Amino acid sequence: MNKSEIRKKILKKRRQNRNKDLSINFKNIIKILRKKKINGNIVGGYYPYNYEVDAIEILKKFEYKNYQISLPKIKNNSQMDFFHWSTNEPLMINKHGIPEPVSEKIKIPNILLVPLVAYDLNFNRVGYGGGFYDRYIKKIKKKKILLQLD
Repeated sequence: MNKSEIRKKILKKRRQNRNKDLSINFKNIIKILRKKKINGNIVGGYYPYNYEVDAIEILKKFEYKNYQISLPKIKNNSQMDFFHWSTNEPLMINKHGIPEPVSEKIKIPNILLVPLVAYDLNFNRVGYGGGFYDRYIKKIKKKKILLQLD
């Protein structure tokens, strides 16, 4: 099954199960960060879209623990950057219908929560096919930022 077929199948299942409680266990995230000795204090998150897991609840918990929060903004050249955001600040809707921060203050995350549609048998991320996160990760890898927790 190729990425396009995986994406189509999973998005259909997501729509069918949209009322089920999909949540992330914050305590497990903190355990992983401690185990890997990750001391970054800027968390890059995402605003849930298309029945994704609600990362905003996790971001609120990070913010409560004095982490800085950043969310992506799509730029005209199919790139994105992460900008400062606090859970009590407004968001604006972009051309894709996704809320983005109003802030113009770029915040490169030390910890990045990445949305996905699914993953394949080799645990490779299957996104929506736009490549925004792939391009962003490639760009920040040049800055030697830790990206994976495996």
